[in-house]
Amino acid sequence: MSQSVLPPDVSPALAEQDVLERVKRLGGFVRHRLTDDWTGPGTLETVCHYAVSAPGKFFRPILLLESASAVGCDIDRVLPAAAGTEGAHVASLMHDDIIDGDTVRRGLPAVHVRFGRDDAIVGGDALIFYLFGALAACGPLGVPDYRIVAAMAEAARAGTDLCRGQLLEEEIRSGFDCRISSYLTMIQGKTGALFRASCAIGGILGGGSDDEVVALGDYGILLGYAFQISDDLLPYVSSAEQTGKPRSSDLANGRLTLPFLLCRESADPARRRELDELMTGAGDVDARFERLRALLDHSGALAAATQTACRYADEAVAALGVLPPSASRDSLAYFAQSAARRVR
Repeated sequence: MSQSVLPPDVSPALAEQDVLERVKRLGGFVRHRLTDDWTGPGTLETVCHYAVSAPGKFFRPILLLESASAVGCDIDRVLPAAAGTEGAHVASLMHDDIIDGDTVRRGLPAVHVRFGRDDAIVGGDALIFYLFGALAACGPLGVPDYRIVAAMAEAARAGTDLCRGQLLEEEIRSGFDCRISSYLTMIQGKTGALFRASCAIGGILGGGSDDEVVALGDYGILLGYAFQISDDLLPYVSSAEQTGKPRSSDLANGRLTLPFLLCRESADPARRRELDELMTGAGDVDARFERLRALLDHSGALAAATQTACRYADEAVAALGVLPPSASRDSLAYFAQSAARRVR
């Protein structure tokens, strides 16, 4: 890993404790705002309240708050936008679970299992529209209108990129596209778009300069790469209880992830055929997963994917060099470093 941007007189242990305390506090603000906004007697409120109340790390809204703070903004002025960002993220998860047929999310029954497919789709749609109302709600708190318009444009761009990434993921799966370049393009949309938008919107609403907003967006994209690659690795290095969903979910859905692609790229023809059969064949999915895990580990693909995640994390930290020193910049650096540490 590259050198931390933490001040030299602060120990890593103390810095981590400070960051975790900030994260807990900021996450509490977001959770309170979300649950308040979706409390009511109607069916829509009930569905959305269930969705946003599930245990979560509130990572994207915290990125927005820390990005705004890193350019000198009081987080109270952008808290509605942070809550809206989490709402849009939850909406994407609700729709993902329907597409993938996953029945558990964050350790609880998925929204479509709890309320039915139709209500889950409509609830997800409502949470997407909620984001734009939340951005507008920053106006009365002192954010200039032109910055709200720019933030809305960034949110709309992220939504389009997210949808493009989702469709590309299906094209990769159905076409069995094993090019690593296709995978990276897909996660730039599927994961990186919301990370980029969270950070850039925080910078925009927070009053950041053009250079600071660009740097925060670059940081978000690089963090998205590190985060998604680490996420792809988690089933192979963590338990189902830790990930909150079955370890074989990616295999069951034919999802091509970086460890598989790296292993396949370096495999001989016989091993490549075995890998392809494990990914596309029939039979017990858990048994296939265990065999695949052994092959990825033995080939060094898990280690190579981990190194790739760490490289992107290093680049994300470097992108923060444009920002002035602050506790928020330190938090952003910590997030990148911890994304890679999940699988080290």
